[in-house]
Amino acid sequence: MSKTVEVDTKTFVRFWLVIALLALAVTLVDQAATGLIIVGIAFFLAIAVRPLVAKVEKVIGKDRHALASGLTVGGLVLIIGLALAVVGPTVISETTTFLQNAPEMLEKDPARVEQIDNIGKFFGIQDAHTQVINGLKDFSGNILSWIKSNFITSVSTIGSFVSGLILAIVIAILWLIQGPDIMAKFWRKISSKNDKASIVARRIVSRMSTVISKYVGGQTLVALLDGTVTWVIIFALSLIFGFSSGLAFPMALIAAIFYMIPMFGPLITAVVVSVITFISSPIAGLVFLVVYIVYEQIENNVIAPKIQGNALELPSVIILISVTIGIYMFGILGAIISIPIAGIVKILIDEYPNIRAISEAK
Repeated sequence: MSKTVEVDTKTFVRFWLVIALLALAVTLVDQAATGLIIVGIAFFLAIAVRPLVAKVEKVIGKDRHALASGLTVGGLVLIIGLALAVVGPTVISETTTFLQNAPEMLEKDPARVEQIDNIGKFFGIQDAHTQVINGLKDFSGNILSWIKSNFITSVSTIGSFVSGLILAIVIAILWLIQGPDIMAKFWRKISSKNDKASIVARRIVSRMSTVISKYVGGQTLVALLDGTVTWVIIFALSLIFGFSSGLAFPMALIAAIFYMIPMFGPLITAVVVSVITFISSPIAGLVFLVVYIVYEQIENNVIAPKIQGNALELPSVIILISVTIGIYMFGILGAIISIPIAGIVKILIDEYPNIRAISEAK
């Protein structure tokens, strides 16, 4: 039996108005996506460096908050920029040269060929060096062709990235300077209307800021430690097995950068550094892989929790889900910010009973 549902004109208009507004909002967000990402990075950066700004203020004086903010952010950018400017071209040049020459160098080195064949026989692989050389040729050819085909696009992408980064840095510094006054005025307005809501809101915001600053600070410190340990291992192996010790610093930089990618970063480091070291010395490559895996177990279970203080208190499955979603949504940037965002969501869930109690009391 069919039924006829009557809808008055006002309800009909409201329904389609809501649909139109949602479509408009989605369109505006899509158009402003780059700007929103830049602003988000700026706030993320400002919150992350706030504890460091406070330490600088203690040194130069609490009445120099603006100067402390500028010095802190500017100093960090200068250090990172110099490191990339000095190391970046060298790493790119050495990597390109290595990819071009590695198969031929390996093929002309009977000692390394014999080592690879012996390792292959141990695992039941005959004529292992031929397979390794062919694999290296395919890999290096694919990488070099990708670099050449994406060079022009990369230049324009780097340009837009640098301009966006500069804008984010400026916003972060301005927020560090003016943000406290803006938030103080905001909290005064909120507290004049509802004291309970103000208390809950301030606690939630404070907890969110703490999660971000602790996570970024702890992750950066552990990343530097990871890079240092990688440098020590590679440098020691270079002395023992007789390959160039100049490989140590680029590999340390790779380890430090990739560690900023939660969960997957150390795995990428283990594979990349082991393969590159394996070409220089097969035994050294295997030794690095074993030593690095052992260190990662110590780092993940002892060092990282100690430094970060288990600030997020998130199960590993939630972290993995968050990182996976972050990677597919925003790439490497999404992977980096996914865990603190998951921590923020957890805070909102924890505070939901208090939020609900305030809304029901109105």
